[in-house]
Amino acid sequence: MATYRMVVAYDGAPFHGFARQPDVETVQGTIETALRKVLGAPVVTSAAGRTDAGVHALGQVMSFNSDGGLDPDSLMLRLNSMCGPVIAILAVEEAPAGFDARFSASARTYEYGIFTRQVPDPFARHTTWHFPYPLDRELMAKAASSMLGEHAFDSFGRVEEGRSPVRRVESIEIEHDGDLTTIRITADSFIQQMVRSIVGTLVQVGTGKTPPDEMDRILHARDRARAGPVAPPHGLFLVSVEYPEELV
Repeated sequence: MATYRMVVAYDGAPFHGFARQPDVETVQGTIETALRKVLGAPVVTSAAGRTDAGVHALGQVMSFNSDGGLDPDSLMLRLNSMCGPVIAILAVEEAPAGFDARFSASARTYEYGIFTRQVPDPFARHTTWHFPYPLDRELMAKAASSMLGEHAFDSFGRVEEGRSPVRRVESIEIEHDGDLTTIRITADSFIQQMVRSIVGTLVQVGTGKTPPDEMDRILHARDRARAGPVAPPHGLFLVSVEYPEELV
């Protein structure tokens, strides 16, 4: 038995999220159906991030076990012919023994795009949040610094029963490029809706509605009602996943 790793990009708009669900179309379900047809047997995949409905990916990582001897290039071509164009398999390779796309990951990076021009861009409407108001990057960066390091993030997401809300945020970068503001967050992992809740709260800071010093109090309140609104899903991308050097 061998383990295979795939790097996957997808447009999340047509799907009911990433994770397989009965009777609805999901990214994982679509890929597993294609794998079953190609390999002639049911395949259960693992993934680095279970993105919500409408969220996209540029560098999702998935893994699965199968009998050895697969031709990765041939498998990639066949999967793309079945799953494209909304899903693209960017790479397939045999992974080191013990590799699991979810449990082996050491960090994930997400990016969120906010389009602040007064007039919307019809070509960016599916991949950025149109928010036609100026944002103060310095205020947002000051607020974001409160979340660096290891904290309980109950205020910024939903936690499965019995699971810890503690996560370690390695970096939060806020960039302006013309009318586009990009928020890039890297952490060891994320609880559900954590990135979008952080973005929604930072936007309130950027407009002056919430003082940047309030972010620390929101974080330590461990109360979702204290945070800002959850940003729309279509501006969010899972960009990349990092693994220990021995598993790359």
